[in-house]
Amino acid sequence: MAEEPSLSQKATQLALDVANGRHPLSKFVPPALLLADAALSAGVIWKIPYTEIDWTAYMEQIAQVVSGERDYTKIQGGTGPLVYPAAHVYLYTGLYHLTGEGKNILLAQQLFGVLYMTTLALVMACYWKAKAPPYIFPMLILSKRLHSIFMLRCFNDCFAVLFLWLAIFCLQRRSWQLGALFYTIGVGVKMTLLLALPAVAVILFLGAGFASSLRLAAMMGLVQVLLGAPFLAENATGYLGRAFELSRAFLFEWTVNWRFLGPSIFSSWAFSMALVYSHITALVVFSFSWLKPGGKSLPDVVGAVVRGRSPFTPTEQKAVSRDVTPQYILTTLLTANVIGLLFARSLHYQFYAYLAWATPFLLWRSGLDPVRQYVLWGAQEWAWNEFPSTPTSSGIVVGVMAMTVTRVWWESRGGLASPQGATVKSEKAKQ
Repeated sequence: MAEEPSLSQKATQLALDVANGRHPLSKFVPPALLLADAALSAGVIWKIPYTEIDWTAYMEQIAQVVSGERDYTKIQGGTGPLVYPAAHVYLYTGLYHLTGEGKNILLAQQLFGVLYMTTLALVMACYWKAKAPPYIFPMLILSKRLHSIFMLRCFNDCFAVLFLWLAIFCLQRRSWQLGALFYTIGVGVKMTLLLALPAVAVILFLGAGFASSLRLAAMMGLVQVLLGAPFLAENATGYLGRAFELSRAFLFEWTVNWRFLGPSIFSSWAFSMALVYSHITALVVFSFSWLKPGGKSLPDVVGAVVRGRSPFTPTEQKAVSRDVTPQYILTTLLTANVIGLLFARSLHYQFYAYLAWATPFLLWRSGLDPVRQYVLWGAQEWAWNEFPSTPTSSGIVVGVMAMTVTRVWWESRGGLASPQGATVKSEKAKQ
């Protein structure tokens, strides 16, 4: 006769089942954490002093736009020229009027608190849709730096991240048009979101089909033109040069990631080119696993696209689209984003907004056990809270991202979708 489990054994098993999503109580973990973070966020706003960095400069620049200036080369603030696309201008124009020309900082913090909670709820919904286990959800609410970026700094990265997660939310639900729309609006807030573009392209190509993806790409481009229209009409070269500047200088004193290399290497042209080539190489390597749902090789896909046609028959396309699962979408998009951050020339503290909510999911997808997931997350969190950054903290920033990307690649060699290309192969066999 089997021995009856003790009360402690039953409690342990219950906790494990809830943490791993095997119990009906598991579904209450996200809302409970959301409520806890709402209380934490309120405490941050009321108890921790606001720190001025970019808010005043944003408001100074917006004041000039409100007064009628449309030439980007003439719009200046305390920190320098306006260097963000038009959607940033529209969002902060709204904040300018809501906060009494930017003077009501407390109201601004409260609005960013709502923005934070809204984005967090979206992140949790995307994690749940991708069948992420509840035990990784606490990592989503425990970041000191992330709370600071939203509620103590009011950076525009917060809006860009909102639109990124709105795009993911819609793409996971196969609303390709809305997903593409939210993504391009996010790019219109800050061009950092372009790091995720390779994954967005692959997802739309496989999920919506070749012809539809081309139409969606045209739509995204048109949205950028419409957003920038008032500024493009005044000085198109000035707008594009400032809002989407790719040759921006990077200062060693503010870098969070590559400080351990020293100023001479950091500032060198050779290092810059090495990062560019490494970024491209990583994307090519990952593309082999990203394209697994199609059941075709990368050369076959590229060859068909170059010839202006789909590499899939209509029957194959339906099968391919079914394998573009919510988990595939989240893994692919977050991986492309972290690859871009890994090989970025310089990251500032506000860039953690793009990384903090990506890391827990990717650490889980990396195949590491929960203990090592939390250890790496904790190391990353410590490094991003070290100010100013040090050779040690910057080494950890780069090291954790590199390990995360490498482990995800190792685990995804057979493909990210399930079944990996099997549906297409089955359809071919039937034919």
